[in-house]
Amino acid sequence: MIGDRWGVSEAETRARYGCDVLVGPRPALAAWRGVDVAAPSDVVWRRLVQLRLAPYSYDWIDNLGRRSPRALHHLADPRVGEPFMACAGRPLGVVVAVEPGRELTGTLLGSHLSYRVEPVDAHRARLLMKIVMERPRWAAPALAVGDLVMARKQLLTLAALAEQDLRDAAA
Repeated sequence: MIGDRWGVSEAETRARYGCDVLVGPRPALAAWRGVDVAAPSDVVWRRLVQLRLAPYSYDWIDNLGRRSPRALHHLADPRVGEPFMACAGRPLGVVVAVEPGRELTGTLLGSHLSYRVEPVDAHRARLLMKIVMERPRWAAPALAVGDLVMARKQLLTLAALAEQDLRDAAA
């Protein structure tokens, strides 16, 4: 399907993610996104958990024009049942699984998402996202392309902020 993969390897698409257990074997939508981050996985994870504050994508679209925070808020790891993300300061979705430091899975607007931080080495990590949805099957191609645009921006923003956090810590 057009838009179902961006920045991921074949091995990363074959891996099992937390969201996979929330849908049947043939979801209407399964899409993967990934970026390299020049920061250790623990630094990337601290940025990832900030999704509870804002979407970190195109703020003029999905945050009602409010800028996602650039300062690092030292949030505790999310817990099952807590809000998954935020938009315009309002909680969205629910956290359904957490593997602290590695994977965060939640439900949001009829979809299930898993964000994963994979260490490459002591100084670099991969930030991955998988989104799955059971229905509607007819809308999956359009949703994949739309998500590609928004998720790409989100992952690139989180990566850049994690890299800046690392530079700030070294200064």
